[in-house]
Amino acid sequence: MSTTIDYFNHNISVESSFGYSQAVRSDDLVHVSGQLAFSEEGELLHPGDAAAQVKVTHAWMDKVLAHYSATRRQIVSQVLYVVNLRENFEATAQANVSYFGDHRPAATILGVPDLGFPDQLIEISFIIDMKLPA
Repeated sequence: MSTTIDYFNHNISVESSFGYSQAVRSDDLVHVSGQLAFSEEGELLHPGDAAAQVKVTHAWMDKVLAHYSATRRQIVSQVLYVVNLRENFEATAQANVSYFGDHRPAATILGVPDLGFPDQLIEISFIIDMKLPA
């Protein structure tokens, strides 16, 4: 039995300079790197604004889903990294409920001291199960 591997990138500079892929599909699972609020050029958007950053982050998540012809309902787990968790929890939680609607993937939310970009407040990694119905 062979395993099919597929790599996906947004084609931004940090992918090559840091040496990673945005997503790797191995058979029926897609492991997605931390998505964040960056521009098409790879620059952080909305520095210091958690609500705006999580909205843009969800848009990048949707681009990964679209590449694999998947839907939010196929996301089985996510890890949310949040700077100043107490301060940014409510905005993050509201955006998460809005993004997923009645779907409830497994989730871990971690308060962290900082992330890759100065003033970055949110990063979300997730797993897609391609066997689930869209």
